[in-house]
Amino acid sequence: MKAVVNDALRVGLGSLGKPARLPRFNVEPHAFGFRPGVDVDRFNELVDELEASEVARRLNR
Repeated sequence: MKAVVNDALRVGLGSLGKPARLPRFNVEPHAFGFRPGVDVDRFNELVDELEASEVARRLNR
C-alpha cells in the first residue's frame, strides 16, 4: 500500500512521467540590406513624423 501511495504522489507531483522536452527554438538572423547609417531602431519616429505631416497637410486644406 505504501509503495502505491508513494508512486501516486510522485506522479501527481510530477517527478515521474515528465513530459518530453520541447525542441529548442532558434532565431535565425536575416540581413535586410539597409545601407550603413540607417538606424532601423528609429523607424517609429519616422512614421510618427510622416503621420504628423499628413495630418497637418489635411488640416490646412
